[in-house]
Amino acid sequence: MSRPNALGEYLRARRELTDPTDAGLPVVGVRRTPGLRREEVATLAGISADYYLRLEQGRDRNPSPQVLESLARVFRLDAIATEHLLSLSTARPAARRRTPREVVPPGILQLLDAINLPAFVESRMFDVLAANRLAGAVSPNLRPGVNRLRTIFLDPAEQALYPDWEKTAGGLVAGFRASVGGDVDDPRIVQLVGELSLGSDKFRRLWARHDVTALAGGSLALCHPQLGRLELAREKLPIADSGGQILAIYHAEPGSESARALESLRSSAYAATDNPSASGAG
Repeated sequence: MSRPNALGEYLRARRELTDPTDAGLPVVGVRRTPGLRREEVATLAGISADYYLRLEQGRDRNPSPQVLESLARVFRLDAIATEHLLSLSTARPAARRRTPREVVPPGILQLLDAINLPAFVESRMFDVLAANRLAGAVSPNLRPGVNRLRTIFLDPAEQALYPDWEKTAGGLVAGFRASVGGDVDDPRIVQLVGELSLGSDKFRRLWARHDVTALAGGSLALCHPQLGRLELAREKLPIADSGGQILAIYHAEPGSESARALESLRSSAYAATDNPSASGAG
């Protein structure tokens, strides 16, 4: 079986999404090709049209960094997307060692128990590996064994948490591409992407765009079923020597309605888990 053409697929997606006017080209008449034509990309990048065609078709998978950086300029890629493009040209062996079970460092587990904010650890594939009580109170899907991509695309209850679900879903897919980098032919990733592509038209369209974004923090709005709208900030902290694990923490502006709501959630979450007779304890 042939190896997936990750580099060529990415180049084609970015070519079709690049507006000719953004590339400095005049638009004359009706264009039947979405985005740029292959020969236009080649001319703007300073390479031959035949060579660019070989790159898209996967007949040449290891262009020089200079060629890829020229293509990044044509497609107006930012630093994160350019780094992703460069990673796709790296030759990788067809066979892979079996991935060991991921283990969260003990110190991080202690931190999760000690912190008074919703916090969880996720893998580079967006599997939740560990979470504290408050994270589970924010969403029941923030618990070990759950994949966040699956829930946000396949679970209507999880989708209802996000008032701007379209933006959230797009950011999550772009972040996933950045997280897995050039490992899109990893069997676990192939299986996950295949499952989501079959189960969600929205995921399939977003994945085909090949958007890439940094795994950074930022603002997050949630519609909690008991507390209403929460305006939160989200921090995403890489865990050293963990194979790509991320510690995610949600917090609110001190003194805000959302901060008071989190305090209420904290009280009820700890009361429920500390009382053996409480519903859902254990």
